[in-house]
Amino acid sequence: MTRPDVSTTIPDDTLPLVLAGPLLRAVTANSVTLWLATSKPVQLQLQLSHGSYETHHFSAADMQQHCQSVRCAGKLFLQLIHIRLSSPLPTGCWIEYDLRLAGQHDDEQPDGEPPEWLGWQHWAPDLVYAGRNNPGFVIQPKLQRLLHGSCRKPHFDTDDGLLAADLYLQQQPPEQWPSLLLLSGDQIYADDVAAPMLRAIHQLITQLDFADESLPCSKVSQSAVLHQHSPHYFQRDTLLPQTAASQAVLTQVFKGAKKPVFTSDSARNHLISLAEMLGMYLLVWSPAGWQDQATELSNELTATLSATEQQTYTAQQHIIQQFAAGLSKVRRLLAHLPSAMIFDDHDVTDDWNLTAEWEQTAYNHDFSRRIIGNALIGYLLCQGWGNTPEQFNDGLLQQAELAMTNSGSAQHQQLITELLRYKQWHYKWPTEPPLLVLDTRTRRWRSELALDNPSGLLDWEALSELQQDLIGHDAVVLVSPAPVFGVKLIEGIQKIFTLFGRPLLVDAENWMAHRGTAYALMNLFRHPKTPKHFVILSGDVHYSFVYEVHLRGRQRGPDIWQITSSGLKNEFPPRLLNVLDRLNRWLYSPRSPLNWFTKRRQMKIVPHKPDNAKAGERLLNMAGIGLVELNSDGSPKRVVQLGVKGQAIAFNISEDDARWE
Repeated sequence: MTRPDVSTTIPDDTLPLVLAGPLLRAVTANSVTLWLATSKPVQLQLQLSHGSYETHHFSAADMQQHCQSVRCAGKLFLQLIHIRLSSPLPTGCWIEYDLRLAGQHDDEQPDGEPPEWLGWQHWAPDLVYAGRNNPGFVIQPKLQRLLHGSCRKPHFDTDDGLLAADLYLQQQPPEQWPSLLLLSGDQIYADDVAAPMLRAIHQLITQLDFADESLPCSKVSQSAVLHQHSPHYFQRDTLLPQTAASQAVLTQVFKGAKKPVFTSDSARNHLISLAEMLGMYLLVWSPAGWQDQATELSNELTATLSATEQQTYTAQQHIIQQFAAGLSKVRRLLAHLPSAMIFDDHDVTDDWNLTAEWEQTAYNHDFSRRIIGNALIGYLLCQGWGNTPEQFNDGLLQQAELAMTNSGSAQHQQLITELLRYKQWHYKWPTEPPLLVLDTRTRRWRSELALDNPSGLLDWEALSELQQDLIGHDAVVLVSPAPVFGVKLIEGIQKIFTLFGRPLLVDAENWMAHRGTAYALMNLFRHPKTPKHFVILSGDVHYSFVYEVHLRGRQRGPDIWQITSSGLKNEFPPRLLNVLDRLNRWLYSPRSPLNWFTKRRQMKIVPHKPDNAKAGERLLNMAGIGLVELNSDGSPKRVVQLGVKGQAIAFNISEDDARWE
């Protein structure tokens, strides 16, 4: 491949060798997957061992057949190690891994001298937990415990839920660690970015030597200008597409007002270029890419901000600096716990594919299509690749590398076209019980009634495939980024806004918003071969709750649990949530006739209370991460929200709750 064309070159020695990672991804007794980002092409060595017995050693020559590398920029290389083992690893015990790197092209290395192999002590000196010689993991024979969370917004003014997860691992012997970490959406906020965060992204990507991306149909035609000379802090909403043809989508608040295709009210620093998308991933997963004074503004750029914007920048700067200070612990967590990921809207943009009309508007404009496509490329390389490495062949990855080498070219556009058509983002891990992760964003059931009505979260074909995946299992852990069973009042409010043609104003995307999807889902639960135990894990809503769901009219039906944990670094406005929680209890009490007007009237729902609840409260508004413990039959044994300040709030699921909805 030819070297990307760059306008600014920074010496290599100012960049760390490892920019992010290693992230432990899909792991079984027969395979191990690791993801990392480096500033140079590297050779790799890996040793897996448990106790004093060396289990597996992979030389640099061995690793060539187990590692895929994608060059994203002159100084950014993404590596995915996926090793299928000839003999299985043991389960239930500590397995450490020693990953060593050496530059492939070290000009200072004398001819004939062996390369210098660098372990974690050189490129991530705080990577391991106390008392350990190397990072490691435990392959649990069953899903007895797991951590799950979503919605990690760097500039939300609270601590990071992933720090609570790291603290939990510190306090437990590895044999009792959770089987995996499940991140169920909004791992990044591409559409809602603090200006200091965007500034740090620009500082990093300037060093990484990205190719200059041409931007179609934009006031700023080249990404280099957007990154350096005219970054448009607090003003990117003026760059985003505005089209008269999408009037129904664009007029969200004031009738007749012209608004951007991207409907987020926080899009003033929306990520645009592919370099920005990748830079964001590097900076939310690792401290390595953060430069000294990364968030500092030059006098020239400060002069472009209003007094109000400068005040906002200063307030956000402190929060972002606190976020960055915790990233070494985040990196440590991600290096030790296998992580499963799936996108939700903010990984790409707010209201992504919410209605058929939104889709027509966004994909028929070259600039909005490019922004969405760049976010999908970022998701492919940083999240989806590690979920199911066997699904992504060398051809697609070479196409991605070619697109980044020739940013803005026909190859770039073609890759976006392929990813927009891609139908395999969902996946299944062979755990016990099995983990099924749903793509509720790209396989939507468009409304047959009106283009501006909400789309169903899964189309008929996807629901049929899900039903086939469920057959033959007694229990399943099902991941839906948006809750399958949400708060009835909030769903009712969304329905009212939909009737008035304003679904985008209230994010009217729930499983019951589309009649076809709702009834197909109910029939799926009633299928005679459906599992006996469903544990549904969700996020998205910025509060946490636990619902127990039973079918009416059946002597025996599946036990369904809706367990929601949100957000990792986000919360719902507290006063508003208290009002909605209270109104929901009043309006949808067990004897309320309003229950018969919902699509869930053939089900009865028990909301389980958090331990710290005041009288009647069902919803927990506390940033952190969810911990779920399962019984041997796959049903939940214990559900806890681990707070960012050390709290552990359990939901009372051991006793029956008399208040059926």
